[in-house]
Amino acid sequence: MLAVSVGRSSLNPRLLEILACPKDKGNLIYFEDEEMLYNPRLQMRYEVRQGIPVMLIDESIVVTQVEHERLLAKAEQLNLKPTFQ
Repeated sequence: MLAVSVGRSSLNPRLLEILACPKDKGNLIYFEDEEMLYNPRLQMRYEVRQGIPVMLIDESIVVTQVEHERLLAKAEQLNLKPTFQ
């Protein structure tokens, strides 16, 4: 179950079950505290603005290898699951 953060808008859990990367159609990891969805295969992040995921390839951000490793470690530490299996 996703907890709602104070001052931030959480994504609807049902939406998370179907969200996919628009580029490779694969699953994503939701980092609620950083308000973003992350595709570790392409090292791309998508912002979530006021609870709305911005799933536009042109607005995605390609992260550095260091950031990629940080995000993977954080996802493992927090036991974050992909948007779908």
